Amino acid sequence: MATQVLLTIDTELLWRHHAAGLSWEENFARSYEAAGVGVPFQLETLARHELKACFFVDPMPALVYGLEPVRRMVAPILEAGQEVQLHLHPFWASLAGDRSAEAEFELTGLDAPRQQALIEQARDLLMQAGASAPIAFRSGSYAVDPATLAALGALGFRYDSSHNGCEHPWPSALPLDPAQIAPVAQGGLIEVPVSLIAPRPGRLRHLQICAVSLQEMRAALDHARREGHPLATIVSHSFELATRDGRRVNQTVLNRFTGLCAYLAKHRDQLSTAFFSDLGGLALGVDARPLAGRPLQRTRRIAEQLWGDARYERPATALTAATGSAMIALEAIPYVV
Repeated sequence: MATQVLLTIDTELLWRHHAAGLSWEENFARSYEAAGVGVPFQLETLARHELKACFFVDPMPALVYGLEPVRRMVAPILEAGQEVQLHLHPFWASLAGDRSAEAEFELTGLDAPRQQALIEQARDLLMQAGASAPIAFRSGSYAVDPATLAALGALGFRYDSSHNGCEHPWPSALPLDPAQIAPVAQGGLIEVPVSLIAPRPGRLRHLQICAVSLQEMRAALDHARREGHPLATIVSHSFELATRDGRRVNQTVLNRFTGLCAYLAKHRDQLSTAFFSDLGGLALGVDARPLAGRPLQRTRRIAEQLWGDARYERPATALTAATGSAMIALEAIPYVV
């Protein structure tokens, strides 16, 4: 049975570059263009392999910088024939408001009316930047709760893709099993969870390109196909193939991305990439469980990430990078994904 694959790329300007005092142009260069392996490179790679991807674009920097940086994010994606959906980091609204107040980083830290107001504002900004009305949403930091889904439903969204068992129960706070990976009806929407593996008992790790090895991604996709899962959802970021300063290529992560694209192209008959707009008639509530751990693959990934972090990042963070569950764990300073 064929399994559809959502290759999703969260696309944004980064808090840490703003906090360092960089201009939006410098932030754009390090977050969107990212050492020559950002979105333009990713679009070219996807086109070469004839793959589809969904770019979840955060338009909220427009509140601080105006629409120009968001237009410059959206236009190349649409010109390449790829999909744009909505991403949202609330801290930009904090920066545009009372700058003496503490920045609000998690959508789930806000009450229901504030959540709906921010999502509506973000939707309108994205459309003003040239995108069509979005039908799918992913919250920054995977911050989602029932109030988020209610707001999305009221605004006409059909899909949310914020449930991530690695970040459950906070800030990914839906009343779902952390190991839920199959699409499921939830709060009047279809929840499309981020895919997971279970590298060891009681532990989950999501299929984010910086967080799992190429071998683990291949194994998880093959597992999904064999077990008849209707959908697998992989996460990356506009800046993820570069080092955290956005200035140099992280060859370890780059190799994972290019290797994944080649693998999906080779197996497109059984692992077909899709847009959210392709998902009509999606099977819901399928009994799908994450791939159980493979000790040798886990050991290889830890060694690979220790090497990659030592080679491309700061040696002091190498152990955290190998054992943490997400890119948040890679930074000693505040870092939002």
